[in-house]
Amino acid sequence: MPDKPIFVTQPFLPPLDEYVPYLEEIWDSKILTNGGQMHQRFERALCEHLGVEHISLFNNGTIALLAALQELRVTGEVITTPYSFVATSHSLLWKGAKPVFVDIDPVSLNLDPQKIEAAITPQTTAIMPVHCYGNPCDTDAIKAIADLYNLKVIYDSAHAFGVEDRAGSILNHGDLSVLSFHATKVFTTFEGGAVFCPDAKSKRRLDYIKNFGFQNEVSVVAPGINGKLSEVNAAMGLLQLKYFDQIIKRRKDIDAYYRRGLAGVSGIVIPSRERQVVDNYAYFPILIESDFGMSRDELYELMLGDDIYTRRYFYPLISEFPMYRGLPSASSNNLPVASSVSRKILCLPIYPALENADVQRVVDVIRKV
Repeated sequence: MPDKPIFVTQPFLPPLDEYVPYLEEIWDSKILTNGGQMHQRFERALCEHLGVEHISLFNNGTIALLAALQELRVTGEVITTPYSFVATSHSLLWKGAKPVFVDIDPVSLNLDPQKIEAAITPQTTAIMPVHCYGNPCDTDAIKAIADLYNLKVIYDSAHAFGVEDRAGSILNHGDLSVLSFHATKVFTTFEGGAVFCPDAKSKRRLDYIKNFGFQNEVSVVAPGINGKLSEVNAAMGLLQLKYFDQIIKRRKDIDAYYRRGLAGVSGIVIPSRERQVVDNYAYFPILIESDFGMSRDELYELMLGDDIYTRRYFYPLISEFPMYRGLPSASSNNLPVASSVSRKILCLPIYPALENADVQRVVDVIRKV
């Protein structure tokens, strides 16, 4: 029998028979959306699980980003990272704002606070950093700059579900923090997202925004959008929460297995993870340096030939796509660290159903090189 394919990621799905009772409740209620009982229960459970007070649930993370920008009335220029998924900067274009790309820190792979001030102009209104791979940004340094220049901070926390730093939940930083519950994420509701708010007033406005701006049956108070999370998605979220500790334990075990298996391999660098007190092991990125024996792309193709699917994540940089490359800040000369990292990065398979034998198979291919 040939070896089975190993995918870069795979969603955790709880037993189907445990999901059916939730669906039966929805069928009985005849309420499918518009903030029904599942939505309300999931919202409360999520706040308790993540250690936050206020949350507004959305149908996906990109709409949640757009709503966050709308809530904070962001305009003009927004400083952000080129090293992310395109939804980060796409949300700025949709809002009519101009992304200004700043280079990343070579250790954390997050937005480099030391490069932010030089990019600030009179048109700058906000900073949108990303907790890349769930690795927390230097939130203290970013806050100090934002306070000094009176800028808003919206964290794209799509990778950071359940992550905590010394202050508690990573979601408590910034003016708003946005999560994704996409199928590829550590925690999934099939599709979904959320904005974590500092106060009840912000949550109320976000709840208006995601429901066309309706305050009540006859009053529309904001130019809203349809961004509501359905009851079916909320039900999946409630069930997923029951298994989350189990999911993280398995991801932690796989992370440790990789670290042992790749220790001492010349040319393989595992990026440092320093700021989190609680990790979620969302990704396992490695950097392929020049002394490894082959390039990143050659290793990618070699593993693909063995039915091992990895991901060059993030490559290309956002700044290299056609709609961004004309921006002055998109120049590779302005982004030397991000440009270098994007050509060396490779994310290895990691998900709860991945067996130790599969992890060893990935390790063996790398070590043989």
